[in-house]
Amino acid sequence: MTDIRSLRECDPQAAVGGDVVSNAVGSTPSAAHAPDARSPLAGVRVLELGSVAMAPYAGQWLGDLGADVIKVEAPGGDTTRKVGPSTEAGMGALFLGLNRNKRSIELDLKTGSGRAALMRIADGVDVFLHNNRQHKMDALGLGPTPLLERNPRLIYAALQGFGAGGAYSGRPAYDDVIQSMCGLAAIMAGADGQPRYVPTVLADKTTGLIGAIAILAALQKRTSTGHGGLVEIPMFESMVSFTAVEHLYGKQFVPPVGHSVYPRTTAPGRRPYRTKNGYLAVLPYSDRQWRDFLTAAGREDLTVDARLANMSSRTTHIAELYDLLAEIILTATTEHWIEICTEAQVPHASVLSLDDLLDDPHLEQTGYFEGLEDPGLGRLRLPGIPVRFSGLRPVLKCPPRLGQHTKEILDEAGFTAEEIAKVML
Repeated sequence: MTDIRSLRECDPQAAVGGDVVSNAVGSTPSAAHAPDARSPLAGVRVLELGSVAMAPYAGQWLGDLGADVIKVEAPGGDTTRKVGPSTEAGMGALFLGLNRNKRSIELDLKTGSGRAALMRIADGVDVFLHNNRQHKMDALGLGPTPLLERNPRLIYAALQGFGAGGAYSGRPAYDDVIQSMCGLAAIMAGADGQPRYVPTVLADKTTGLIGAIAILAALQKRTSTGHGGLVEIPMFESMVSFTAVEHLYGKQFVPPVGHSVYPRTTAPGRRPYRTKNGYLAVLPYSDRQWRDFLTAAGREDLTVDARLANMSSRTTHIAELYDLLAEIILTATTEHWIEICTEAQVPHASVLSLDDLLDDPHLEQTGYFEGLEDPGLGRLRLPGIPVRFSGLRPVLKCPPRLGQHTKEILDEAGFTAEEIAKVML
């Protein structure tokens, strides 16, 4: 197994994130928060009341890009702290995957002192991010109106299951529920006709990304208007939009000029092809790629097949063509087809497992995986931040322990030692 790109010490007492914004109220930057040249969001402060995956993933991306993300956790912490293997209690694998580049403050928002502390901290941040049902936030006095009255420049970002004003508004929603509702589970039905979930928390992560994009847009707008505001990111509508990109298909027209569902992606034969000694993904796509692949495979007779004439005819007959590819590729070894496809410049790839990725030569050569040494957790391997700025990836820092930065954050918000003692759990 290859070494991970870098191995840095992860100080459990070190703060993470960028400097505070110049217009923030009641906050003082600490030396540990000096902005980094590779952190384009340095100076942006985010208060994240996120749990499980959706809002934490949005917050993690903002933190990866340099924002100072303060994760507010209830007593006991985010439930993901207890999910997956771990070498330290409260630092489960799922939590590690969703909460790097953040600080943690532990507050009991069921108490008046906890809510009052949160409001004071919110006075000095740029973004208030949560994925709780809005009626629960309103009941706590933490809805957009009171927070925006105190801090008009605040971006109040609410990641919800469903948009306001609809039949489903206020309903609880999780990834499985939304995959079922947005069409994905039905599209995933196999030959047996049974709906299936995509084997990843796709709705959570996709909506989290959309949330991060919407927050960045709101921050950009604020630079010209001087005002923040409410940003609503509904999970259901976001995933309908995501699924409809290719699958609304002929029903984009009124009246419809064809069925819904993009046929290339749902053809039963769309899968890695079996070779004589393994599996290989092969995708001739353009006219030239089909012609060159079939010629190299010794099937020039098929280059004049009407089904292969152009993109339109290939799309119409895609299920048949996938079956044809399967027959051809079964005739030789994986190594043979890799050589053929490389020479013909036909897109192809071996089928890699998650374990294979840890030794992948491309990821090794680009220094993708990050190594961190933590006194409590031991040696960690974390997925790197994939984007680069001027050729450099942003800095990656350890996910925080529960409440690790509570005193520090309260101090920055102007709390006295006596006030801090009352708030600390």
